Amino acid sequence: MTSDQLAGAIIKAFLAGGESFLEGTLAAALPIFWLLALALHLARPYMLNTTQKFSLRLAADIWWVLYIGLRDAVVVIAFIMSFMFLFPDVLMAQALPIGGSAATAVLFGVLLTKLVADTDDDPRAFRLVSYLLALGATLYIVPTLAGVQVSALALGDPWDGLGKALVTSTNQELAIALWGLALTAVGVMGLVAVWFNLRAPGATGYGRAVR
Repeated sequence: MTSDQLAGAIIKAFLAGGESFLEGTLAAALPIFWLLALALHLARPYMLNTTQKFSLRLAADIWWVLYIGLRDAVVVIAFIMSFMFLFPDVLMAQALPIGGSAATAVLFGVLLTKLVADTDDDPRAFRLVSYLLALGATLYIVPTLAGVQVSALALGDPWDGLGKALVTSTNQELAIALWGLALTAVGVMGLVAVWFNLRAPGATGYGRAVR
């Protein structure tokens, strides 16, 4: 092996190891973001009650704006972190929760709901987002605990079989099927989001705000 080939092999191994480490870190951190997104969303009544305790209207407005910004930022960050579940090569190579792709599509549904409806004023939209966040958290956290973590413990049958069924790298057929469904759902919802934003200006709040 020449020095160039050795250097190339070292670089490839370094890049592959870095990619694997990043993907594993994101997958391990996502349960925290899912729980945080659900908790912040359900904390809305508490935040509203807290704003009434401020003697200054400015302080109440700042508190509310910070809460809204943090709540929505967590959802956006979680979706960005979950985007790796839309790449089939990642699903095949890494031991990831089998429901990650479906949870990503659900998370995009949360963002779409926030785009087309006011979840703070519309009770139906608020409940829909609550159900979607609860569903997405379940789809991600349950396979993470019962699949990825159980597989790492090597507890023997039937736990090993259950763990392998809930991990993408050991249940590739189901992982690819869920990936296809999730990618289709994200694509359809993306088209809906584009259509909503490209409607006639007079049909949206943007047109009224400009006037």
